[in-house]
Amino acid sequence: MKKVLVILGPNLNMVGIREKNVYGTQTSESINKDIKSYAENNDFECEIFQSNHEGDLIDKIHTVQGNYDAVIINAGALTHYSYALRDAIACFDIPFIEVHMSNIHAREEFRHTSVISPVCKGQICGFGKNVYMLAFNALKELI
Repeated sequence: MKKVLVILGPNLNMVGIREKNVYGTQTSESINKDIKSYAENNDFECEIFQSNHEGDLIDKIHTVQGNYDAVIINAGALTHYSYALRDAIACFDIPFIEVHMSNIHAREEFRHTSVISPVCKGQICGFGKNVYMLAFNALKELI
């Protein structure tokens, strides 16, 4: 069974509470349960890690070598300016897939640029919680 780490960045613990018109009303806890269930049903072992702190996310990324086969990352707002997060991802040869529940290209101008995309295998955005499931489907072909 392939082991996948799902990394959730700042404010993603507030999904279901914040900006319901963008992220919907389903809580982060409920979405996490759906992610784990989907992963298990598709022969993946899944760990979910969320932090509102950039350094904690980087420290977690530093643990991937030899422990995970792939990473799905929703870096939240850090996507757009964290070169430190980008550099952490670039350290490893395992596939990272960048995801965003909203379509970042249809939102505010500052959200249109991702500094982590160049070091990820691909980006999936705009399909709500289904971006995580789509990422697992992509990983079936990548690992």
